Amino acid sequence: MGRILKRVPRIPWGTLEDSLGSARDIPSLLSRVAWGDEATVSLAIDELGDRVCSLGFVVSEATPHVVPFLVELAGDGTVRGRAEILELVSKIYSAREWESTARLAPGKDAEGYREKIAWEAASQGAVLAGAGVFQGLLDDPDPEVSKAARDLIAFLA
Repeated sequence: MGRILKRVPRIPWGTLEDSLGSARDIPSLLSRVAWGDEATVSLAIDELGDRVCSLGFVVSEATPHVVPFLVELAGDGTVRGRAEILELVSKIYSAREWESTARLAPGKDAEGYREKIAWEAASQGAVLAGAGVFQGLLDDPDPEVSKAARDLIAFLA
């Protein structure tokens, strides 16, 4: 996968689910974000968002596995669309749909959400693990990146 995204092959993407089904296409989307031109990157980030943070607030099983790669991409100054990546990371961090739905579900029905709530928690933990990268982007020469990093850090606080 190149100098970045070296750990992508270690994830069993074909055994994970995203909002569209199998997450086996996630590596190619991450590659397009890493090395694509501006239009390709924008489309790939949108598709990643649809797959790992559907509707901007619903995470999937694959989401906590994708977040470290989003953090890595956001921290690499050669990657285009870093502000968009940080915005996606913010959405992932704020996603609480499964937790909210479980609270409203009667009795035994709430049990069915336990695994999905764990996806949210793991995704949030992965975002928090990237706080040092986000901190480093506060002084990024790209004002959109530094603003997105500032907004994300404020949100994490």
